[in-house]
Amino acid sequence: MADRMTQSQLVKELAGATGVANKVAKQLVESYAGIAVRETKKNGVFVMPGVGRLVRVDRKARMGRNPATGEAIKIPAKKVVKFRVAKSVKDAIVPPKKK
Repeated sequence: MADRMTQSQLVKELAGATGVANKVAKQLVESYAGIAVRETKKNGVFVMPGVGRLVRVDRKARMGRNPATGEAIKIPAKKVVKFRVAKSVKDAIVPPKKK
């Protein structure tokens, strides 16, 4: 399996593609991440154009089971963040089957 892209590799690639310094590209990446967190927290959704969207979802309280003992336990309600991939990205990475 190939190595994953690190943040510094992403910064270098962005800097090369846009013709700006690595420092500026790093600030751009950090600002983008900060904006995504802030907007998802505030509005419950943040759209990354061409990539997908971050969505805050409220999970309801439910009953579950302790796998070790089989005992029924109550799982409290909580908020979770999900990432929904854009259809164009999904089709580019994993082409749909032809019928």
